[in-house]
Amino acid sequence: MAKTYRRFSTEFKLGVVEAYLAGEGSLKGLATKAGVDHSLVHYWLKKYHAGELSLDLLREEESVETAQHIAALERKVGQLTMELDLLKRGLIAAPATSSGRSLIISGPTASAPGEDVA
Repeated sequence: MAKTYRRFSTEFKLGVVEAYLAGEGSLKGLATKAGVDHSLVHYWLKKYHAGELSLDLLREEESVETAQHIAALERKVGQLTMELDLLKRGLIAAPATSSGRSLIISGPTASAPGEDVA
């Protein structure tokens, strides 16, 4: 069975490390309270002192997430723009009626049970 690893946000890591540095508890005590192994908090502490765990990193992570969200929205706008252009040109058929016409995007309509399809 493959082992799964939990991922912790930079904000969470900073909270635990800063609580330790502020003297709010021992390394093991804060690790237990946070639900992580004390060796992991020790690792985060080393990264913090090396400058690899900071608010700048948190902002960078948020920036990447925001950029990904914007890219997804831009793709959706592009898709909807193309569909609108096709509708304006009449290239997409109106929703299928009982005549059995099909849509370019969604395909033919399903036939009723027992209906003979030619």
